[in-house]
Amino acid sequence: MKVEFAPLSVPLQRRLQTASVVQWVFSFLGLAQCCTAAFIALFFTRFWLVSALYAAWWLIDREKPSKGGRRIHILRNCIVWRYMRDYFPITLMKTAELDPRQNYLVGFHPHGVLAAGAFLNFCTEASGFSILFPGITPHLMMLSLWFRIPFFRDYVMSAGLIPSDKESASYVLQKPEGGNLLAIIVGGAQEALDARPGSFTLLLKNRKGFVRLAIQHGTPLVPAFSFGENDVFDQVKNPKGSWLRRIQHRLQQIMGISLPLFHARGIFQYSFGLIPYRRPICTVVGKPIPVQKKHRPSEEEVDQVHQKYLNELSKLFEKHKAKYNVPEDSHLEFI
Repeated sequence: MKVEFAPLSVPLQRRLQTASVVQWVFSFLGLAQCCTAAFIALFFTRFWLVSALYAAWWLIDREKPSKGGRRIHILRNCIVWRYMRDYFPITLMKTAELDPRQNYLVGFHPHGVLAAGAFLNFCTEASGFSILFPGITPHLMMLSLWFRIPFFRDYVMSAGLIPSDKESASYVLQKPEGGNLLAIIVGGAQEALDARPGSFTLLLKNRKGFVRLAIQHGTPLVPAFSFGENDVFDQVKNPKGSWLRRIQHRLQQIMGISLPLFHARGIFQYSFGLIPYRRPICTVVGKPIPVQKKHRPSEEEVDQVHQKYLNELSKLFEKHKAKYNVPEDSHLEFI
């Protein structure tokens, strides 16, 4: 006899969706600090052996993040990510096939405040990445700082995140069997300071390291634009030259991470809080740009490929913006 379960009520679904987003926001804002505090605190309790054994394991396993990480498919397929997907909702769209015999370097734009689209589309299976791109294994780069935090490093590695350094990127891109996709949020933490609804400003004009990396490995470049990424949070006004922006830049230089003063809605009310708005996000993955391999490309060669990338990214944005309610007179601005 087949047992059928009644579908969840709409109010319950919405509560579960909100709960999934709350835990995701917490994982970025508080989990790292909690992991550090727990690691230290355990040394002063009768469970000190847990931290001692983990410290030994950490030493043995210290190179793992830069060697492709350690993804755990059960966690990537966890139902909580599907609830998070439906909260906004978040979707992934492809415009061209990717050959699993090749490796690819994807430039993701924009960063947004917490990079919700990048995380859900490349670090989970909620939006069906493996179905859209069969035979491709995605990796998303994240600030190396987070991989120095006990326990938290294992959590982020389980999703397919790797440190944002050349060694980690090269390990993924140089695999001869292909089938790897390396996603880089090119604008980085600094671009998050310009993330607000209606903004299409990308920190990309002088960001050429990812292009040089693609040339050195002969890896096709793939532009990706996430429509709605900047719309899920508001941010305190911080125009360039303001005292707030200067403080934020200074903190970024010291800490390596930016601190945008963002806000949206609360858990039980819609006026103010740190929970993102329910606004759709759609990440559109463009077609690959062929790149000729050269171990030591000249500045001119890098500039040529970089300009081609900017052109293809602009074409991708212009072609799809009408579908996502972007005004006709809005265009990408590269700074």
